[in-house]
Amino acid sequence: MLIASFPAGPLQANCYLVGPRAGAGCVVIDPGQDSVDGIVGVATQHELTPEAILVTHGHFDHMWCASDIATKYDIPVWIHPADRHLLADPMAAISNESALMLRQQLGMTEVPEFTEPADVRQATDGAQIDAAGLTFTVDHTPGHTPGTVAYRVAYEGPEDVSELMFTGDFLFAGSIGRTDLNGGDHAAMVGSLTEKVLPLADDVVVLPGHGPQTTVGRERATNPFLAELVDR
Repeated sequence: MLIASFPAGPLQANCYLVGPRAGAGCVVIDPGQDSVDGIVGVATQHELTPEAILVTHGHFDHMWCASDIATKYDIPVWIHPADRHLLADPMAAISNESALMLRQQLGMTEVPEFTEPADVRQATDGAQIDAAGLTFTVDHTPGHTPGTVAYRVAYEGPEDVSELMFTGDFLFAGSIGRTDLNGGDHAAMVGSLTEKVLPLADDVVVLPGHGPQTTVGRERATNPFLAELVDR
């Protein structure tokens, strides 16, 4: 199994390319800002052919280049219906004040015009997405945004790992996603952690939207947000 990643854009959001092996098809997970060259470079290096885009949530640093990559490779984009509108209007997820600060931080005089990709499909809870010879299970994990999802796929390799879980901004090493942005909901986040993370095996590898990878077991033992739920 081949998993390649790189941090993209000013906010250094992790973009992943996942396939069964080099020289095969792959999926692209979270093609964020300034990720096109990185995606093309990784695909070329490993002779991968992108077959689908999986978006964990609609924030711009995770989907900025979704339409560009979808058009380039003529492939579908999967996103939860509750976040679909953000493909065409990503700034709707943050306040006007935050949007202004963000434009200043990124050196933009105005936000570029976004368009929804031609082929958008629904990543709903429990859905099975078959792409590039792999099957991804969708876990709806609202809290950071109403339509945040995680994608789980069985791991095929020498390490003692049962699954990979791509969590976007839902779960990080040692932390969780913010719930104070438009659409954020702390109670929903607690429910998502309780229902979608705690039941998983310790050996599940968590590949988040920012920062280093971790495991469910490590987070269960050391992440203060999960430890609090375990203590309950």
